[in-house]
Amino acid sequence: MSKRYRLLIILITIAVCFVFLLPTIRWYFVDKKEDKAIALESREQIKNYASRTAAADLIVFENAARADEPVPENMAFLEKEAGKIYKTAKEKQPAVWTAQAVLRAFAGRNEALDVIETKYRTSIFDLKNRQKNAVQLGLDLSGGLSIILQADLDALQEKLGRPLTQADRDDAVNRALEVLNNRIDQFGLTEPVIRRQGEDQIYVEIPGNADPERINDIIMGKGSLAFHIVDDEATTVFYEYYNAHPATTFDAQGNLLDPSIVPDDVIVRGRYTKDRYGLDEFVDYIAIKKEVGLDGNHIKSAIVDREDLAGKPQVSFILDSEGGEIFYALTSANVKKPMAIVLDDRVKSWATIQEPIRESVRLSGFDMDEANNIALLLRTAALPVELEVASQQTIGASMGEDAIRMGLRAILGGLGAVMVFMIFYYKTAGFVAVFAQILNMYLMFSVLSAFNFTLTLPSIAGFILTIGMAVDANVIIFERMKEELRLGKSRRAAIDAGYDKAFWAIMDSNITTFIAAMFLSQLGSGPIQGFAVSLAIGVLSSVFTALFVSRLIFDFGTDVLLVKGLSVSWRVKVAKEALEPVAATKARVAKGAK
Repeated sequence: MSKRYRLLIILITIAVCFVFLLPTIRWYFVDKKEDKAIALESREQIKNYASRTAAADLIVFENAARADEPVPENMAFLEKEAGKIYKTAKEKQPAVWTAQAVLRAFAGRNEALDVIETKYRTSIFDLKNRQKNAVQLGLDLSGGLSIILQADLDALQEKLGRPLTQADRDDAVNRALEVLNNRIDQFGLTEPVIRRQGEDQIYVEIPGNADPERINDIIMGKGSLAFHIVDDEATTVFYEYYNAHPATTFDAQGNLLDPSIVPDDVIVRGRYTKDRYGLDEFVDYIAIKKEVGLDGNHIKSAIVDREDLAGKPQVSFILDSEGGEIFYALTSANVKKPMAIVLDDRVKSWATIQEPIRESVRLSGFDMDEANNIALLLRTAALPVELEVASQQTIGASMGEDAIRMGLRAILGGLGAVMVFMIFYYKTAGFVAVFAQILNMYLMFSVLSAFNFTLTLPSIAGFILTIGMAVDANVIIFERMKEELRLGKSRRAAIDAGYDKAFWAIMDSNITTFIAAMFLSQLGSGPIQGFAVSLAIGVLSSVFTALFVSRLIFDFGTDVLLVKGLSVSWRVKVAKEALEPVAATKARVAKGAK
């Protein structure tokens, strides 16, 4: 491969890694602390903050408009929106933009308020997405969530219709542990702690700045997706009563005060859609049959894809043989009737049954986040026993900022010591190794950010170990170069021989280390897994920088800078004959002729 293509590959790799690393850099070193605190709140809290702050800003803007003052600097975006409104209405824009002129562009107060709130909402959710793409810190560095879940064994006993044996209790809790492990693993978190506590409790620790709202959806979601046939006549009767008695239809728990409003085999449920913050927003009521047509226990697999025409997200899942027969019978008996999709007692969507359906089912009416969560819950199946949150708290880092500071000092100290040694012992070649080491660390952190791995103290230990291991390849190559120089070879020949003869020695040692790291990452858990992942990443990046990057630097010096010597040791130098091969050959020929 030519030097030009090798340089292009390196530049592309650096650029791609920078794109992956950028969210981490911005989140930890650029974004303001107060903004990050808001972004880590729940969606409900973000909604309250955005609406409250927008209302306060609008009051300030209205006061500026009354005084005919300029547009406040922090609300310059309203000037752009007002300009768009004037342009759409084909009206002449003001020569001077004042707060009064801007406010006059909006049809009413609510329109201006909506623009301000949208600005806050967009910026906060952009920051929230950036945090998801940044490197996450583990419990030992940043704290996280601590949750104790209580298994409702009484409800399980009632469901089974018999007293529970100790084997029943153990089996229910242990299977709940397996489901939670599977859910949290697919949720994308690394190094969670999930263990049984006592006879009927489960203890969960989730590291990092995780969103409590989403985690509760994953942990507590029962996967209780159910299909119910809609009763249009009962819905019409219900609304006739509800419109006449809106304040006395439901009690505080949402139950009908007068159940006789609808038939005995019918229940009334709320229909919900997602608002701009991703929160459930009530739309209306709908009457559905009490009998569950199909529940989530019959689902074999579930994925998220998009509708062919609209491109909206949908959940597609496949039923087992028993579920397929049940669903086929249900849809066959209710063709041309509407069927409601109910998730945790909330009607999320409904559609008219066009034809009988047996195995493959597609659900729509969700945004992408909710579709992913629903598919995840369905893939991991329903919990064998209902779980309730006994306690939930945010726990602080056990070592916190001190641990991060000490870990960074260890990394920088180890890297600095290795650099000093390499430069002192191998002279100019040592600088090449130093550059490769810096690039190696850059690549390692970029991979962490790209795959959203969690950084813990064991992970830092893996990085520090990699620093020491990464120079092994350079040491093997440089020592081979010195041997070639002692044989009187030129710079180019010594470099070629150094890399060619050291290649398999380097690959053998790194492949065996990588295999060990892979086994540790698959068989280990918690700190062991974090250490293994960082070690595996370090092995791959160090091989790339040692064999690919440093070789290009040496070749650049030889072919572009036309360097004749090879500074790789204090004692071994390129032979004079190697520096001037033609002159040396002529001298030997002339001497022989005499």
